[in-house]
Amino acid sequence: MAADPRPRVLFVEDERSITEPFSRALAREGFEPIVAHTAAEALARFAEAEPDVVLLDISLPDGDGRDICRELRGRSDVPIIMLTARGTETDRIVGLELGADDYVVKPFSGGEVIARLRAILRRARRPAAGGAPEAARPAPVTIGPLTVDPGSRRATLDEADLTLSRKEFDLLAELVAHAGTVVSREDLMSRVWDENWFGSTKTLDVHIRWLRQKLDDDPSAPRFIHTVRGVGFRFTAPDEWAP
Repeated sequence: MAADPRPRVLFVEDERSITEPFSRALAREGFEPIVAHTAAEALARFAEAEPDVVLLDISLPDGDGRDICRELRGRSDVPIIMLTARGTETDRIVGLELGADDYVVKPFSGGEVIARLRAILRRARRPAAGGAPEAARPAPVTIGPLTVDPGSRRATLDEADLTLSRKEFDLLAELVAHAGTVVSREDLMSRVWDENWFGSTKTLDVHIRWLRQKLDDDPSAPRFIHTVRGVGFRFTAPDEWAP
């Protein structure tokens, strides 16, 4: 049996003092690093290599990494970890809002980033190749005008497809799977992000806010997502739906 191919990591960073040693570390840990030093090179390499995950610096000589993140997210659902020397909460939220899956502040620990890469790839690849057997697929759930089908990874609202990122869909599916019951913040982070998540739960709040916007759900008078302060969130159950 042939060995699984090494995961391809598109590493977008203009400082060679970072790319060279960390690329060697990635190779030692079983990854295939593909380095790009500019925004233009990043887009070209992405199209050529079809990487499994992207490590993306914000400050590039010919552009802003956040623009690259937005461009890549428009093309693909590939996991993206943003690298930056700017570690304010606002910077983190902006990166997440653009579709990044994780955010690492420089200087970073190589071991920590590699652990994050593995966690993200494990989460992204959790569904078996070819999909689960039909009998094992969760049934679609309909709550009022919303239908969520975990098997096809499709969600519709008023019969119109919702455009959701991978994490947004995973979070929605997790909430819907437990509709009517409270799911703690810790359980959501563990199930949707990974038990090895290193950051704060701020990313959960950001993704909840995006879901509410896409579901046209007013947090002051929610139809779907209810905040249970100090605990987590509860999704409206099918039998309690009220338009």
